[in-house]
Amino acid sequence: MKRKGEATRQAILNAATVRFGRDGYRATSIADIARDASVGGTLAYAYFSNKEALFRAALDEDAAAVIQEGVSSLLDQPALDDWLPTLMTTLVGAIEGHPLARRVLAGLEPDVTPRVLDLPALEELRRVLAERLRDGQLTGATSSSIDPATMANGVVAIVLSLLMSVVQLGLEATAPYQLDVAAVLRAALSGAPHDAALPSPAGS
Repeated sequence: MKRKGEATRQAILNAATVRFGRDGYRATSIADIARDASVGGTLAYAYFSNKEALFRAALDEDAAAVIQEGVSSLLDQPALDDWLPTLMTTLVGAIEGHPLARRVLAGLEPDVTPRVLDLPALEELRRVLAERLRDGQLTGATSSSIDPATMANGVVAIVLSLLMSVVQLGLEATAPYQLDVAAVLRAALSGAPHDAALPSPAGS
């Protein structure tokens, strides 16, 4: 019975993610979601207290799926030069397949947009980032002068800003900046001199 209940809850969440992602919070009703999930009209209330609670649960799950792809990319890339651009390109690619997370990042649900920075799944991303930065400090790849937890929080904020830009302005418009943002972050994290990446003057 417990397993059946979990399956029912997941079916409701899946239907909510699609409906909210396509039609938005205001235009979607619990009855719409229940019908899409092939469950009774009031059964959703056995799992979620109201429409807002269901929306937040669906957003958390959809966003968590995006973020998990980013976390996996970090775990797969050992070097700083690899994981920064890989993290960003992975998240940019992942957002395309997650309609509700994309809708919120697009600013189409202004009542919940501020909550993006407090998504539960971001804690895991911050934790993994901080661990990677601490590992980098041990090998000398990351500056010993930075605080890994603080810098990880800043990296998450910057990456989220980039994702919002991609969703709102389009991938074509923002693609040229993705590697540049990675370069800025890499310089900040490695502690490299500010002029280290600048080309030598002509004729020098």
